[in-house]
Amino acid sequence: MARGNIGRVRATRSAGMLPVVLALTSAALLTGAAVYTVDRAGCVDPGQYIRHDNHIELVGGCVDGSELPVAPQGTSHEADSKLDGVQPSNYRP
Repeated sequence: MARGNIGRVRATRSAGMLPVVLALTSAALLTGAAVYTVDRAGCVDPGQYIRHDNHIELVGGCVDGSELPVAPQGTSHEADSKLDGVQPSNYRP
């Protein structure tokens, strides 16, 4: 009986490199898609967060107030006034 690799499959270096090449190619394509998306967004002013006495406000940015949906009827700022000075448990300044 002969000894050897009868019935066994030998892995080659090129077969081992295929997953690496595919992973790097997909990473490069996803990076290119992200850069293209950000470039086409057209947002010159990204905005900034400003901390006031008891809240944080986003000033500037690409979203105009007229683009936001209208708040449902029945909501008011009276409910918010009851919570003045109360910080959420996960608030980290």
